[in-house]
Amino acid sequence: MFKPFPIFVGLRYTRAKRRSHFVSFISFTSMLGLILGVMVMILVLSVMNGFDREMRERVLGMIPQTTIETYQPIDDWQVLAKNIKQNPEVIGVAPFLKMQGMLSFNGQIESILANGIDPQAENNVSIISQYFTEGKLDDLVPSEFGIIIGSGIAKKLNAKIGDKITYIMPEASVTPAGIFPRMKRFTVKGIFHAGTGELDNHFAMVHIQDANRLVRLPVNQTLSLRLQLKDLFQANEVAMDVLKNLPNPRSFYATTWKSSYGGLYQAIRLEKNMIGMLLLLIVAVAAFNIISTLVMVVTDKKSDIAILRTLGATPTEIMSIFMVQGTIIGVIGTFIGAILGVLAALKISDILAWIQTITGHQFLNSEIYFIDYIPSQIMIKDVVIICGAALLLSFLATLYPAWRAARIQPAEALRYE
Repeated sequence: MFKPFPIFVGLRYTRAKRRSHFVSFISFTSMLGLILGVMVMILVLSVMNGFDREMRERVLGMIPQTTIETYQPIDDWQVLAKNIKQNPEVIGVAPFLKMQGMLSFNGQIESILANGIDPQAENNVSIISQYFTEGKLDDLVPSEFGIIIGSGIAKKLNAKIGDKITYIMPEASVTPAGIFPRMKRFTVKGIFHAGTGELDNHFAMVHIQDANRLVRLPVNQTLSLRLQLKDLFQANEVAMDVLKNLPNPRSFYATTWKSSYGGLYQAIRLEKNMIGMLLLLIVAVAAFNIISTLVMVVTDKKSDIAILRTLGATPTEIMSIFMVQGTIIGVIGTFIGAILGVLAALKISDILAWIQTITGHQFLNSEIYFIDYIPSQIMIKDVVIICGAALLLSFLATLYPAWRAARIQPAEALRYE
């Protein structure tokens, strides 16, 4: 497209030389705007990708993706689980029992959601075992009334392994001395830190047989089965398909993660799209600066353009000169911005952790947000799209100034020279 002559002149206009420092300066500022726009866009979208990943893999990897529940206790859950696992979308089934209550220790009380689990089956449906700081799932032994708590609960109660803590159920017992809440002493067997505020601060696990004793169920029964799916986004469809193939399906009902976390996940995806569009405006502003730069260069170089025209340069070649200059600004700005954006995305978690350590200020409070750190995930597709959009806008920004340069008439430009 470009001949050697326009390329050479375009490169000369981009570099600084005597009496052309102003032209070089405005070229540099345009390039700097593009660098910052591309860098910020890659960084912010990588952080949004990180939130999306943590939501999918960490949070949704620990909570039930789909649950099959019944109004009547299930006598032999293994048989029902075998039936459910015939569905090709189901990769794991485990029993569990939800219990709302409170934990009390050292005069402190915290509300919790305690899940009764089977330690042997839990690893098939959860990744919680990857985040233990002390203890392990197998430490939950029937009849020992052990409990595994989140690091947030442990910190608030100042509890550690081996401590006896009191579980208070939202159910009253009538005794000769009056009406009292039902309570049971548990021994702390493990502590986990998932990095998610809701789980670390409000989640605990006990053996399902101990949970059954608390709610007065036979130890071999359960009220719920938890499913792990190949594709968690198909949770509603899989749940309906599983229910249809169960014996006496009207005795069961299903719930999925979308009912509790679907809104939050959709909000993250929507925020990513909206922020991406807004940040693209930053790149567009930087491209607009290229238009301003080239218009000023054309005005400054009118006499040079006229001389080139009198020496035989065609309007197309004049147009190519300024298209080359704008394209060089776009290519260099995009390239440097992409490198800086990728480096910043790779190090953002460490940088913010260091700032938090120095200042003592926590950017994400686990009491408010679902995670307490800044995640980041670089996606090659996003980087390519951002760079491609920046290069396209930079190229389009050259067209109008280059067209104006090509329309300059030598006689008019040299009249007052």
